[in-house]
Amino acid sequence: MTTARSFGNYDLAAALADLIDNSIQANARNVWVEFDPADDDVIVRICDDGRGMTLEVLIDAMRPASRSPEEKRDALDLGRFGWGLKSASLSQARVLTVVSWNDAGINAARWDIDNIDNWSMDIFQEEDALDFLESKPLASSGTEVIWAHCDRLYDKSINATIDERLNEKISHARKQLSLIFHRYLSGESDRPLSIYIQSISLSPVDPFMTAHPATQSLDGELIQIRGGEHIQVKPYVIPHFSKLTVSERLALGGEEGLVRNQGFYVYRNKRLIIYGTWFRLVPHSELSQLTRVRIDLPNSLDAEWKITLDKSDAQLPPTLRKRLRAVVQKFSKRSVGVHRRKGVDLNTIDKSPVWRRNAHNNRIRYLINRDHPIIREILTEAGDPFVVNEAIRLLEAYVPIDVIQNDLETSPDKVVQAITDPSEFDSLIVGSHLHLDEEHGRSTGF
Repeated sequence: MTTARSFGNYDLAAALADLIDNSIQANARNVWVEFDPADDDVIVRICDDGRGMTLEVLIDAMRPASRSPEEKRDALDLGRFGWGLKSASLSQARVLTVVSWNDAGINAARWDIDNIDNWSMDIFQEEDALDFLESKPLASSGTEVIWAHCDRLYDKSINATIDERLNEKISHARKQLSLIFHRYLSGESDRPLSIYIQSISLSPVDPFMTAHPATQSLDGELIQIRGGEHIQVKPYVIPHFSKLTVSERLALGGEEGLVRNQGFYVYRNKRLIIYGTWFRLVPHSELSQLTRVRIDLPNSLDAEWKITLDKSDAQLPPTLRKRLRAVVQKFSKRSVGVHRRKGVDLNTIDKSPVWRRNAHNNRIRYLINRDHPIIREILTEAGDPFVVNEAIRLLEAYVPIDVIQNDLETSPDKVVQAITDPSEFDSLIVGSHLHLDEEHGRSTGF
């Protein structure tokens, strides 16, 4: 059981996701997650209003490796190994208690990995089981998973309160769960779901922004697999960041930015498994950062895709590599076009480039555009226009062409625009635009 603590690559978000999978399988409509700091520990409660379990079913669910991964599953089953409840919970806590109730009564089972005697599991029934709950159940049936002695949930060596130690992990879990279950949270699934963390409901984070008018939803493909099985592949080109609000950019970019979040988004029964990877079919690139490809898998293809125990990783079957590479190359061109045609439409009259390309006597030079509204304003308002003009000429003379060329040859994926922070970009464009409008009563473009 101690070894089971290291199965998979669980963090808090992945552990909670595994338990929410069980709630969905139990036809739950609501899942509540609560963190209750107690002394030098924290108690975590994950409660749902699903169909609940009888004592016999509960004992079986608490048994390690309770099901074979090769066993045929119901088409909507989100499980696989029969380890999820145990491995996910024990990855965070040393004591796992599960209380479940329905018309057959209320029962509880507990594993305490510091007190296991010949694989004996503690069983509680009726009033003894009810004592584990903070209050009487609100629904007629359901299940509550309780974690205690959460030694891996927070770092005791950090000089901070338990609340402060937990805040970052809880915030990260909110974001991840909003993404992992976004199709359930949005009602796309036949079994819509609401998730509450610390009594705050999660809003879905759609990585394809399907409701945005600038998103390009491209024709999907149905790829036939062995034995009549198939996968659905649907590419999207998300809007350029200039067409998004700051909150939309943060949601799309996540913690690692748009470049790292491009690629395949693999779903198993509408539950996100892995995302932000091209499976080494093509490299991550600035120009393809707007391409995202949704792949929908049935759970009957778990073995071929090598879905991991913690359901956070998968591998592309060799038989699909050539087919999916062609799909990616086809639709990446659309993303490149959107990226290159980016721009900020301010409904302006004049639109001027910052740089001009000058070809003369078989030589090509890049010069700052003196007619650009901002540059023209600087030259007009400067106390000594000669000094400003000389400074511009100095910048033009020392554009590091050789360095740029070398970087483009050796590390093309790392070369980006000087301004990569969307809010900074907005501030420059919109702020300068408003300033010139106020000063001169005219509309200008950049």
